[in-house]
Amino acid sequence: MIHATKGIVLKTVKYGDTSIITTVYTELFGLQTYIVKGVRQSSKTSAGKASFFQPAAILDMEVYHNELKNLQFIKEFQWSILYEKVLFDVVRNTIAQFVIELVLHSLKQPEANPEMFYLIEDTLKQLDRGSDTLAANLPVYFALHLGSELGFRFNGIYSNQTPILDLQEGMYISEKPLHPYFLEDELAKYTSQLSEIDFYNDLETIALNRNIRRKLLEAYQTYLKLHIPDFGELKSLEILTEILGN
Repeated sequence: MIHATKGIVLKTVKYGDTSIITTVYTELFGLQTYIVKGVRQSSKTSAGKASFFQPAAILDMEVYHNELKNLQFIKEFQWSILYEKVLFDVVRNTIAQFVIELVLHSLKQPEANPEMFYLIEDTLKQLDRGSDTLAANLPVYFALHLGSELGFRFNGIYSNQTPILDLQEGMYISEKPLHPYFLEDELAKYTSQLSEIDFYNDLETIALNRNIRRKLLEAYQTYLKLHIPDFGELKSLEILTEILGN
């Protein structure tokens, strides 16, 4: 059957002389792999079509879907969102690549999760439209809320009584645990503040410097690794922490 769905491109590789295979996170079906034939041809009808499948591109698609197959087909596609900055600005593109890599490492099964789709889509939209401060804080916000969407939300809040965030147990506690996976002081406090944010614009009110962002991102990577089998290492993290301002 043919279905209309939005999709966020995560990864694309060449296939044969003229085609591609692309991994897309879709609104209707979650993580899917598609073959797109002929988009790398130099003909008038195909010229430039491969550019639609850059990582972070958001598309409106008509797709064939068969639950018994691992490789699906795309019938039609067009831009759902035309970015102004994400694909062209070095800093914002690096942030987008981090978001995409985080999704690829975190999502293993092709199950539908519209709320996850909207989180990724909204994050990329805000990255394109938001201020520089908002964009710089988006990676920590996204990594934290991705964990929540996967069912790993931290329990409790930072307070004088519970100033320690136990990353292994996922909760705020009163004393340091025996293992090394925890946050304390300002890192635990910032995490609590970021967890409570409901609107992206509120990210502009949280003053994080490069060092704090780096420590938070490393901690959130550790948290996801503790809860997601075979999570691996994020290649884009080191590059990201270098470009995120002072």
